[in-house]
Amino acid sequence: MLTERLLRQADALRPSQILDSLQAEAAEIAVRELHRPDYVDAVQALSAEKPAAEAIRRAAEFGLQQDGDTPYFPCMHEAALSVVAGSLAAAEAVMSGAAGRALHLAGGLHHAFPERAAGFCVYNDAAAAISMIRRKYGARVLYVDTDVHHGDGVQWFYYTDPDVFTFSIHETGKFLFPGTGFAHERGESSGYGACLNVPMEPYTEDESWLECFETALHAAIASFRPDVIVSQHGCDAHAFDPLAHIHCSMRIYREMPRIIREAADRYTEGKWVALGGGGYDHWRVVPRAWSLLWLEMSGHPLLAAIDAAEAGHPLPADWPSADLGECPPRMPDRWLDDTAVWTPMPRRAEITANNKKMLELALQHLG
Repeated sequence: MLTERLLRQADALRPSQILDSLQAEAAEIAVRELHRPDYVDAVQALSAEKPAAEAIRRAAEFGLQQDGDTPYFPCMHEAALSVVAGSLAAAEAVMSGAAGRALHLAGGLHHAFPERAAGFCVYNDAAAAISMIRRKYGARVLYVDTDVHHGDGVQWFYYTDPDVFTFSIHETGKFLFPGTGFAHERGESSGYGACLNVPMEPYTEDESWLECFETALHAAIASFRPDVIVSQHGCDAHAFDPLAHIHCSMRIYREMPRIIREAADRYTEGKWVALGGGGYDHWRVVPRAWSLLWLEMSGHPLLAAIDAAEAGHPLPADWPSADLGECPPRMPDRWLDDTAVWTPMPRRAEITANNKKMLELALQHLG
């Protein structure tokens, strides 16, 4: 993994900081409690090297058709279980007190539903971790989703649950998959009020994104008073990402983890489980964004140097290594982006004003 390599080259990841995941058996139990039995059976059938004709014929019923966004593949069930196992292990480490914070970058597959796959997601590891926390520890969970795509799967799992608050900031579903996550989605029945969506305008930049994120997070915490935070850290709201239209820089991936960590320290005795998520500029964005997340979670002193460097603190001199394969030309050589050389967004004032209006609407039900 590129992120792991970058962290090791920055002397920011030690073997003692890496935990083993849970056994696959525990993950399978969690998956079968979370997902519909016929869906899990379909995933298993389509995970064969040569799936049966009947399984292939029914693949589309479960969102797993070959021409869709989540095509089936050999050993799919086992691969998806390993992701769930990692998120369960991270949640258990935090809730048991073995760790104050834990990060599982392979997790964050937030689009999976009880009965179908979607958006590259087969099993919903975030929901599995949240459900385990609720069942085993009885803790109130605040789920924070920073992916540019709405965290729809997790939201719908808990839409009527008053003890799981789902907060998602994302590009508006008017223009981007999955087409949901509007301000009027606030939960139902006893879960009304335990759901907050902040859909952002296309071409939103750092200042507006961070203002809306911090204001909304503080409002959610003040309203809900969680015992633990579970966060999803898709890093596809960056301007370089090819699958969305938000125009943020690496600054939001420095600041959002800081905001979440400060909230956890204040409200949840530091309990924080973080997961990965989307991110499709694999060389220029993902390793830096996820490394900044880990630096914040681990309290690494490198962050002070990054924050203090006006011209941008340099990445390790040997990043990226030649043995990692061919990388794009003009790779970043600093942890943060120099946005002064970027072309300014011509509708900045209008976009910022629209986001403020949407934020006010989104927060109405939180009083």
